[in-house]
Amino acid sequence: MVRSRVWAGAVRVGTVALISLVGVQGAYGWGRDGHMMINRLAVLNLPGDVPAFLRNGAALDAIEYLGPEPDRWKNRAEDELSAAQTPDHFIDLEWADLVGPLPKRRYDFIRALEAAQAKNPKIPLTPEKVGMQPWQVEEIYERLKSSLRDYRKLVAANQNTEPVEGAIRFYAGWLGHYVADGSQPLHVTIQYNGWTGENPHGYTTEHKIHALFESINVSANVKTGDVAPLVAAAAPKVLGDEWGDYLAYLRHSGSEVERTYVLEKAGGFTGSGTAQGKAFTEERLAAGAIELRDMIYTAWVRSGDPVEEYRGPQ
Repeated sequence: MVRSRVWAGAVRVGTVALISLVGVQGAYGWGRDGHMMINRLAVLNLPGDVPAFLRNGAALDAIEYLGPEPDRWKNRAEDELSAAQTPDHFIDLEWADLVGPLPKRRYDFIRALEAAQAKNPKIPLTPEKVGMQPWQVEEIYERLKSSLRDYRKLVAANQNTEPVEGAIRFYAGWLGHYVADGSQPLHVTIQYNGWTGENPHGYTTEHKIHALFESINVSANVKTGDVAPLVAAAAPKVLGDEWGDYLAYLRHSGSEVERTYVLEKAGGFTGSGTAQGKAFTEERLAAGAIELRDMIYTAWVRSGDPVEEYRGPQ
């Protein structure tokens, strides 16, 4: 598989020289247009059994607007916020996988990184450099599910649901940003903005491919109407295990890393791009919208599951 060749090669080259080139990922995103497109298409394709307040025009406008929201937090005026949330946008799976199977809880992963660091002293295995992307997604998903459960309770009690509806729309839009980041192959690899280490195929080493692919290319060459049929063609589904499904989704994105570089080398994203580059971009945007749609739908369905209420410290 392409993914195994890229990842195994990257880890094998794990030298000080490579590490100095890798550095730390910036909090890149799909760009404003891509994030808004993914959130919009996810809402438009929610099934009819999802409450209307999450599918109507107000929801569509709010959730679409919120697609780029975490990128708006990358401001020197809020430097602490920017620094703290940067790792939530990416995960370098080559490094993350050195801990073994990825645990579902954030702090379990951080402790596992510390243990892996002792065995791999030349690789900077800190949360800031490896990334925390799937844990951010899981935690926002659980916030969304919890608020949807509260919505159900308020409906059953014939009480006002407007405040919780606002919270649910926010969580859905916020979730959409990170789910969308996960469909961008350069968000899940150390090869995130120019090839590092062994480079027998002569892929670009300039720090331009990330913005070129996800922002300049999307704004110039892809419209919502181009992606919409791909999303509509995938039937909504309830995820049996949202954590396992999301990790599989990230790994599929990882399998497309080298293809992204191949297409860039062929001019697939430059100017008007190529047919192959456009099709690839549309498929990745559609993958983000489909995953987001299914996670929102799953949160709604699972919010109806019986739970043992928290009663405080015992």
